[in-house]
Amino acid sequence: MVNDEEVPPNLCFPGKAEVAEAVAEITGKKMAKVEDQVAAVRCSRVEGRVKEKQSYLGLLTCTAANLAFGGPMACQYACIGLGECAQACPFDAITMVDGFPVVDPAACVGCGTCVRTCPKKIIQLIPLKARVWVPCSTKDPGKAVKQICEVGCISCKMCVKVCPAKAVSMEDGVIQIDHNKCTEYGPECEEICVEKCPRDIFRPYETSGRVEQETEAAA
Repeated sequence: MVNDEEVPPNLCFPGKAEVAEAVAEITGKKMAKVEDQVAAVRCSRVEGRVKEKQSYLGLLTCTAANLAFGGPMACQYACIGLGECAQACPFDAITMVDGFPVVDPAACVGCGTCVRTCPKKIIQLIPLKARVWVPCSTKDPGKAVKQICEVGCISCKMCVKVCPAKAVSMEDGVIQIDHNKCTEYGPECEEICVEKCPRDIFRPYETSGRVEQETEAAA
């Protein structure tokens, strides 16, 4: 492992960049750029008042519920809420609050376990220093989204059009952000993507106070 050049020095997720740099120095390996990441749940079903389309009776895991017609929520891309991600997290960084996962950025090490566990694939690792994000993963057309969610993305692509850094794109029906392009461009854009979003679902990403904010939203 130490002598194998194919094994990178940044595999200790809890240690983050500081440990990766120390390992690189000890082993003499080349240190690539390491950026601390945090899990982000790209769903706002609580805020959007997404209702259940059916009652689910069965094994209480998100994976099992997802096999039953995509889960109980009216939005097929919404968090199912049975806490499989929280159970899988080896660092207890996810807390379920009224059936919704809340990530503690101070405890999250960006290991990606929750990302791999979520059957809906709505948990994403983003840079801890990200400026903006979109807590929605729907691929439904705008008309359908408006019928089931009060805040969901309607795919108007306004954010894509106005971003001066060309950091925002629509990929496979979902808004994606190139956070490197976004942060490198700097604050000169005045976060126009946030300003122009007609659904206010394109938002500043602030880790400070996030647990408290999401807990209140889920209450």
